[in-house]
Formats: sequence, C-alpha cells, structure tokens
Amino acid sequence: MTDKNNDIDIVIPWVDGSDPEWQQEYRKYVAVETGRDNNTEIRYRDWDNMQYLFRGIEKFAPWVRKVHLITTGQKPKWLNMDAPKLNFVRHEDFIPKEFLPTFSVRPIELNLHRIEGLAEQFIYFNDDYFLLRPVKPERFFRNGLPCDMAVLDTLPMGGPRGHMIMNDVNVVNNHFRMKATLKAHPMKWLNPVYGSQLLRTVALMSFSVFPGFRNHHMPQAFLKSTLREVWEVEESLLREVSSHRFRDITDVNQYMFRFWQLASGKFQPVNIVKNSCRYNLTDHDLDGLTAAIRTQKREILVMADSEEVSDFEGMVARINAAFDTILPKKSSFEL
Repeated sequence: MTDKNNDIDIVIPWVDGSDPEWQQEYRKYVAVETGRDNNTEIRYRDWDNMQYLFRGIEKFAPWVRKVHLITTGQKPKWLNMDAPKLNFVRHEDFIPKEFLPTFSVRPIELNLHRIEGLAEQFIYFNDDYFLLRPVKPERFFRNGLPCDMAVLDTLPMGGPRGHMIMNDVNVVNNHFRMKATLKAHPMKWLNPVYGSQLLRTVALMSFSVFPGFRNHHMPQAFLKSTLREVWEVEESLLREVSSHRFRDITDVNQYMFRFWQLASGKFQPVNIVKNSCRYNLTDHDLDGLTAAIRTQKREILVMADSEEVSDFEGMVARINAAFDTILPKKSSFEL
C-alpha cells in the first residue's frame, strides 16, 4: 500500500497552438533557426476537452495533492486560477532563462524537477490522457516507488522518434549493465504480472546491452530524485538538449528518466497498461471512442490526434457530449 503521508502530484504540459501570438513568436524563431518562415508545423488543434481531464482527476483521483499545469503563460478560458489544488506554472518559472523561449516539449520534460513545490512522487500526464473511472494511488506508486513494466524490446526503426529513443537507451547503457540489472532484480524483470510480454524479455536477454524497452503512451510515474540523479551525471547532454528551441535528432526526452528507473530497479512491477484503452481521433474510431467514454470502458483513456478527420467541429461536439454524460459537473479547477 502507498503510504498516505507520501504526496503524489500530477504534471501536465499544455500549449494553445491556435493562439495567434504564440504562432507569431513560433514563426519568428523558426525563421531565425532555419532561415525560413515555416508555418507547416503549426497543426495544433484545440479539442476543447482538457476541462474533462481536470474533472476526471478531481472525481476519480481525489488523492492527488497538486496539479501542476505548465504553459507559456496561456490560460484555458475556463481555468480557475484560485483552485486550491492548482499550481499554474509558466515556462519561465522553472526552465533556466537561457533555454527560453522553447517550442519543444523536451526542455520542459527534462527540467520538471525544478518546479517549485513539486512532490517527490509525481505522474506525468499529456493533455490527451483522461480518467474514466476511480483509480487508486497504488496504480502509480507502491512502497514509495513508481509502478512500471520492465519489458525489453527492440528499437523503433528510423525517424525522429526512433533516433530519440535510441539516444535515451544509449544514455542508460552508458551507466548500467543489463545482465547485472537482471541479476540484481530478477523478479522485477521476469514477473508473471506482465503476461505474454514476458516473452519479449526472454527473447532479448542474450544481448550484452539493453536493446530497448517496451514503451507505452500512458501516464508515467516518476521520482523527482531520478531527474536530479540523471542531471548530476549527464548535465552536459541535458543542457544541450534543453537549449534546442525545436525538436532535434540528437534529443533525449522523459523516456530516458523512465528507462533509468527501470535499469536502477527503482520501480514496482505492475501491469500498467491494464484497464486502459487507446483510440485515434479518426472518423473510423469515433463511434468506439465515444462508446468507451459513455460506458467508462477502462480506467484510463488515451486519445491520439490524427489528420483523418472530415468534420473537426462535429467530432469535438460528439466527444465532449460523451464526456458530459459521465463528468457533467464543473470541477474546482473551473470558473
């Protein structure tokens, strides 16, 4: 059981990419960094549903101590700045000024430990994660350690994401030996709670280094001390990545901290994907998505954005109507 004296916070980064002022600043720095006024990457759409994320946290995870909402200074129109559990965090409040402004999430993720008042135990949420049922703190932390799945995997092939994960894994391999880790924590790696995913680890155990780690797009539990520990030994790298205003092929991200926790044994083995579901925001998935919300199919819902939307406003209306059936009342985070 989680010690009730151990506070657990949630951290959520957010940007309103439709904000004209943000777009203007984005284009200005793109022109400086790349030599061209490139607006093709401004594809951020406001699904107008983050209020349901906050309603779900308040209703289904009342044990959360604080919610740290990170923005450039932008405020959702519905946000109650006086909400007792809200900590409104601007980039300038925790990211060293030499790294600002930034238009990449990497410097945000790498510097989370600098947020004033952040609990040692915190959960990193994206704004496309939603709670649909009551969740217990033991889903995320047990005995003061993050809950996670230690499953080996191969690296994704190519592309910016593949390079980033390779960079994350390389950092861990520079500091840990896979066979020593598996020997020190055998039941954290070969635990039946992982089900069939154990086969991945068994198949890859003969490697001399960590080939990669099974990843997921889910709320992630972290220890703040893990971030500090990695900064102590990889400050040069983390400062370099923090200086990148835009995503770069040499980047690392918050996955590196997760992999570090796995390699160091600072986690409790739990099937963290159990009772979760993921849907793409497409015409094809819309009926299944809205049904999953209305029936509260799983504890955690992930909605992945997509360009396969024929009627954006109509989709927003249908999704929010579904959320309204299970979370009709405003939370204390709303005006």
